[in-house]
Amino acid sequence: MSIQWKGVMPAVTTKFTADDKLDFNMFEVNIKAQLEAGVSGIILGGTLGEASTLLQDEKKELIQETIKMVNGQVPVIMNIAEQTTRAAILAANEAEQNGAKGLMLLPPMRYNAASHETVTYFSEVAKNTSLPIMIYNNPIDYKIEVTLDMFEEILKFDNIQAVKESTRDISNVTRMINRFKDRLKILSGVDTLALESLFMGSDGWVSGLVDAFPAETVAIYKLAKAGRAQEALDIYRWFLPLLELDINSLLVQNIKLAETATKLGTEHVRAPRLPLQGAERERVLAIIAEGLRTRPVLPDYKSIVL
Repeated sequence: MSIQWKGVMPAVTTKFTADDKLDFNMFEVNIKAQLEAGVSGIILGGTLGEASTLLQDEKKELIQETIKMVNGQVPVIMNIAEQTTRAAILAANEAEQNGAKGLMLLPPMRYNAASHETVTYFSEVAKNTSLPIMIYNNPIDYKIEVTLDMFEEILKFDNIQAVKESTRDISNVTRMINRFKDRLKILSGVDTLALESLFMGSDGWVSGLVDAFPAETVAIYKLAKAGRAQEALDIYRWFLPLLELDINSLLVQNIKLAETATKLGTEHVRAPRLPLQGAERERVLAIIAEGLRTRPVLPDYKSIVL
């Protein structure tokens, strides 16, 4: 299955039981809701997926079980976030062997690699896998920016095909389109800039709050791409207070709390993370409650053909 790198691709949370095992029953509830809403792919093992806490066997099981659940409807993409080039190549190979159809690739973790080191890192991974790759460009959180000049170098590898654009600079979308045209597919990686990014020409949206509100997220994307800007904007304005839960250091707990409210998940996180407590929990619950109280009636977005 080829990846088109467009549409809404949820960075799904990993579901855990109360005794800290993988909860595939609840995970399947969420995956089914994503598919029903019309997402274009499933991304595993990102920050929201608590990848840094997952054991290697759990990552393998997560890919294999997800592939069974989606049953060929959309591609399953595995996030690669490693500290060394060797480990990243190994993780990419294992993801491919386990059935993943694509990769989302971060720069080296922990070590603040220089530009030429980062380019070499991406190049070595690309050379050692046949899977298509989306580069995750998030200098705010990961301290390494993949500049346009760096993209120029790595795009010589045909399997580097897309970027999850999370620089927070909305004009970067236009810069990329002007320089690379259709060679580099652009997916917004910041929930609170997603509609703006789509209006500027992004091809898709890697979303977090889609985990709790899949239909609303896909509706915004399809309406925006169909030129029905005001309808998309109306939903987006309702959505924004919820989307802001994603640009927060407690985004995993926030989004899992929202999933609980929409019956698409539970609050169980893996230590050292703990569920929200006290005043912060009450603040987030109030935002979620208001969102549910004012939840819009969606137009028939599924009938839109793009």
